[in-house]
Order: sequence, then structure tokens, then C-alpha cells
Amino acid sequence: MVAKLLELYANCIAITKYFCCMWKKLFFKILVSSIAVMVSANILPGVHIDNYSDAIVLAVVLSILNAFVKPVLLLLTIPLTIFTFGLFLLAINAIIILLAANLVDGFDVDGFWSALFFSVVLSLLTSILDYMGKSLEDKGENEK
Repeated sequence: MVAKLLELYANCIAITKYFCCMWKKLFFKILVSSIAVMVSANILPGVHIDNYSDAIVLAVVLSILNAFVKPVLLLLTIPLTIFTFGLFLLAINAIIILLAANLVDGFDVDGFWSALFFSVVLSLLTSILDYMGKSLEDKGENEK
């Protein structure tokens, strides 16, 4: 009986660690995305964000749009994406950015081309910051 309780307790701890780790990763991705949004908006003309809290909201909205709207757009535009050898995916990203600009009050994009360049710079910066964060995390785990 005691062994079963200890096993149940160990499983609960493992599940708790998994969910804490999952939330920590989600928080880290939102933080990285919001930093990338602020940097991208400051680099590019035609993209304006009011403050850092709006960048966090934009990062959450972009995550939701990329999770739910983007797959539908990808499915509907498969022939066009194949015909353009995947370049139409850039246009889909720009459409997602323009949609997010309509949803978030403190975020403005002047036009399609600004949204396209913003999506490219945002993707590059997010990738670089993600890589830096993962390398720091790996470095911390190796020291333990």
C-alpha cells in the first residue's frame, strides 16, 4: 500500500514538473516573441507599436492566429503555394500580420509590404533569440 502511494506521489511530481516546464517554455516563447516584435517595430519603417504590453498582447495574438487561422489559409492555398514554389507562404504571413494589426489596438502596419518585411524580420529575430535562449538553457543544464 505504501509503495503504491509513493509511486502515485512520484507520478504526481513528474506530471507537475512537466506542466511547469510546459508553462515555462510557453512564457519564454511569448517573451522572446514580444522582444522580437519590439526590435522589429523599431527597425522597420511602417510598423508601429505603442508599448511593451502591446507587444506581449501581439505575441499572444500572433500565436493564436498561427495556431488556428494559418493552417486553414495554408490548406486553402496549397495550389498557389505549390505554383509559386512556396513563396506565397510569405504572403500568408503578411496577411496574418495585417489581421493581427486589426485585432491589437496598439499595433499598426502601414501596408502589405511593411507587413511582409515585418514578418520576415520577426521570424529571423525570433529564431535567433530562440537559439540563444536554448543554448543558454543547455549551458545551464551542463553545469549541473
